[in-house]
Amino acid sequence: MRHSGIELLFQGQNFLRLLHGLWVSASIALLAMSLSIVLGTGLGIVMTSKNRVVKFVTRAYLETMRIMPQIVLLFLVFFDLTRYFNVNLDGWSAAVVVFTLWGTAEMGDLVRAAITSIPKHQYSSARALGMTPWQVQRAVILPQAIRRLLPTTINLTNRMIMTTPLVALIGVVEVLKTGQQIIDPNRFAYPDGSLWIYGTVLLLYFAVCFPISRVARLLERRWS
Repeated sequence: MRHSGIELLFQGQNFLRLLHGLWVSASIALLAMSLSIVLGTGLGIVMTSKNRVVKFVTRAYLETMRIMPQIVLLFLVFFDLTRYFNVNLDGWSAAVVVFTLWGTAEMGDLVRAAITSIPKHQYSSARALGMTPWQVQRAVILPQAIRRLLPTTINLTNRMIMTTPLVALIGVVEVLKTGQQIIDPNRFAYPDGSLWIYGTVLLLYFAVCFPISRVARLLERRWS
């Protein structure tokens, strides 16, 4: 007997399972983003160095993270760390590590761009007051850079949330994987169930990501 797909959505704990899957996705992205902000800020300051070796190393790290697909990095961390270094990580932890590596690289470049966009006379004026290089960064440059960074940092958070479905390939049951688990055993009894389940997944992502995008846009307009 065939049933309506909306019945499948609210059958048993299915909707709550989707919400739990969304929380798994969000927790990976938010924890990784928090770590990326801390590590990326330090990396971005280092990337402003004029030392050629430092510039080469940091640039190589950035380009590697940008060129390498996240799924390849997920496989390297999840499978090869265990095989070659005897480091046992579950899928959730491996996902946090990978998204932190990627987010740190992206955040570092954003911080570098924000710092280098500060007019040179700001540095000169601060040094004329007798400030040390660290005091110049902490009291003059970083507060201005943070204001420019907020919209782009929020957008990076959105990108990270929307990339989390990749973690299903290393066994993490996030919201999209949960949807597939609900649909597969019920495809014949609920032929239009996939429409309702995937439609709900879409709405859940929209409910999380749209407000974040809206905040970033408002900040850009306010501070432009």
